[in-house]
Amino acid sequence: MYPSPPQFGQQAPAAGVPITSTNQQPFAQNYTQPAGKVPWSTGLCDCGSDVPNCCITCCCPCITFGQIAEILDQGSTSCGASGALYALIGSFTGCACIYSCSYRSRMRTQYMLEESPCGDCCVHFCCEACALCQEYRELKNRGFDMSLGWQGNMQMQQNRGLPMAPVVESGMKR
Repeated sequence: MYPSPPQFGQQAPAAGVPITSTNQQPFAQNYTQPAGKVPWSTGLCDCGSDVPNCCITCCCPCITFGQIAEILDQGSTSCGASGALYALIGSFTGCACIYSCSYRSRMRTQYMLEESPCGDCCVHFCCEACALCQEYRELKNRGFDMSLGWQGNMQMQQNRGLPMAPVVESGMKR
């Protein structure tokens, strides 16, 4: 299911899809990148701005990672599957950051974010919990309700502005 097109006056969400001309020339020739990358909406160490997520990430980072991965994968993998894989990699290697840093790179590419304060793998290796919290906050600040997952966010986007139909119970009751 594809998200609905933006309404008049709304800006289209960043989809991470390169824009090419109709003759399908290479990406670099047809797309001019903005002069600079966009900064993250919150800092790496701003975990205190979302205390519930910070606590969940410190206790069980696989939950936060699963939520991030489901949104970035656009629903092709579930939160549970991504979180379980993260936990397995972490339990067998002790370095789940090997897996999670690739999602940070994907997020930066998709949303044109700066590589700061250092490289993606370095950020995840040095402070995995802070990196996951920052990525979670970034998606949240971009309008995603992380508790709904990809499908829930797409339904919410489709229903935005339209009144919900009333729920009618079946059968007779007194």
